[in-house]
Amino acid sequence: MSAQKIPTKIVIRPFRLDDLEAVMAIEPSAFGEHHWSRQSFVSELNKPEGVYFVACEGSHNKLIGYSGFWIIGDEGHITTLAVHPDYRGQYVGERLLVNNITEAKICGANWLTLEVRASNEPAQNLYSKYGFKTVNIRPHYYQDNFEDALILWSENITTEGFDTLFKNRIAELKRKEEEFADFSRS
Repeated sequence: MSAQKIPTKIVIRPFRLDDLEAVMAIEPSAFGEHHWSRQSFVSELNKPEGVYFVACEGSHNKLIGYSGFWIIGDEGHITTLAVHPDYRGQYVGERLLVNNITEAKICGANWLTLEVRASNEPAQNLYSKYGFKTVNIRPHYYQDNFEDALILWSENITTEGFDTLFKNRIAELKRKEEEFADFSRS
């Protein structure tokens, strides 16, 4: 890993229309040629079931990631989660996922689901840490290369078992962030 240090303060806040320029700078590096358009984001931000956030590096207020989900009944469907390439491996994506889980629960979700590329092992590993399991495959789901999507589902996020897992993961995340910050300062 480079000498770049973990952002000292990450602020996660609601996604606003004036964030689009910075989001559109990250989107192609995260999702390739067939990424969401500016109009797709505008549409998503105007959907009543859409809940979207951005992560900003606090000292510069630089937008470094974003995520969102839909609430449909008692399910949260994670629609996007992306981190600027310069900030990957620094727990920004995990912080966004923790925020999504927390906010989805507040919105009344009992379950979370998403699709992820079959080849995207880092994302699969992240979701797995939070109890997501592969339940099915969408063959040829991605337009750019017809790659399969794995359909992941969480366990019920309102149970005591999930709450214990979630609290343990957050404690581990905080510990790793502290270790990473100490390492990058040396």
